[in-house]
Amino acid sequence: MDIAFYVKLYPLKGHQDAYWKSKSIVCEKSLRFLEDNFDKKPIPKIDCSTSEIDDTIKLAEKNGITGTPTMILPDGSLYLGQVEADRLIKLIDDTSPKSAPAKKKKKG
Repeated sequence: MDIAFYVKLYPLKGHQDAYWKSKSIVCEKSLRFLEDNFDKKPIPKIDCSTSEIDDTIKLAEKNGITGTPTMILPDGSLYLGQVEADRLIKLIDDTSPKSAPAKKKKKG
């Protein structure tokens, strides 16, 4: 089974520079900016036009998400806060659509 993780930057209102930093990371499509920001290193303020951060904020508000991290699993269930790796794997396994069994070929 293949799994895709989508990271949506959700700047919380209590973090003064979170909005512009999120926007800068998205506009530059920069993993380095993201990692530097997590490591409390400065990142440049990029001036660009994108609605991605505002769209994420709207999605979070619509779904009652108020903090990070938050995970939305394949069945739509929400998990707020950190989840240990073993538990996350089990949650994904338990909520993922099951593969249909392989059909047997008829003999000739």
